[in-house]
Amino acid sequence: MKIIRFLDEHQKVRLGSQYRAGSAELLDGDLYEGVTATGKRVAVQSLLAPVVPSNIFCIGLNYREHARETGKERPSYPIIFMKPTTAVTHPGAAIVLPSCCTRGPEVDFEAELAVVIGRTARDVSEDDALNHVLGYTAANDISARKWQKHAGGGQWVRGKGFDSFCPLGPLLVTADEIADPQTLDISTVLNGQVMQQGNTAEMIFSVAQLISYLSQDTTLLPGTVILTGTPSGVGVARTPPLFLADGDHVSVNIEGIGQLNNPITCRNR
Repeated sequence: MKIIRFLDEHQKVRLGSQYRAGSAELLDGDLYEGVTATGKRVAVQSLLAPVVPSNIFCIGLNYREHARETGKERPSYPIIFMKPTTAVTHPGAAIVLPSCCTRGPEVDFEAELAVVIGRTARDVSEDDALNHVLGYTAANDISARKWQKHAGGGQWVRGKGFDSFCPLGPLLVTADEIADPQTLDISTVLNGQVMQQGNTAEMIFSVAQLISYLSQDTTLLPGTVILTGTPSGVGVARTPPLFLADGDHVSVNIEGIGQLNNPITCRNR
């Protein structure tokens, strides 16, 4: 099932499916306990991120060509960092360039497949890992490169954790509709031009491997979101580097999930 989370005309948060032409079929229930179709179509006032994450784990340098374009060696273990849940923003909402970056934020795009955990996972095997997945959505791991490299004490959380730096959506595709998450085309389009183009088959560590690894002696709660890495073509690796600017429009496209669109703006606009 393809599920959206949205505000209805009364500004009430709802779940829906069969989204088209500004309306959706209303769903009853809960993402983690199960939903049922009501048969009633309601107006969609605005789309929301399809989940409210309990935690957000992110994986760095998880595509072979991306590791090469940054000049880094292929990692022996997944490179893990986290984003605060306050970084989440919605489809169509603005990604805000942080004003605290006084020498220029150098804000970059990173298209990523996001995995949503549906039931508690701890010490799960690779063979069992995908059984804990509720579904998948698209994410953009927005990154302020100067903060990531120079102003975080060697940690990436600051440069990747500003408000609006984790767009999610436009919908959640339940795991039963994506039998193999390692077969999906993924791309980024900036102002109509393709910047990134790859396939999840290029991951160094598969979705199942990541879930198993992250769950070792660590509880992954329902609602945990895992950003699984980005393919090559990011702005910082280009010659000359290309960064997001006020007035830009960026789209993340993932096969079977759809297009996550966000404009770029300045905080003091």
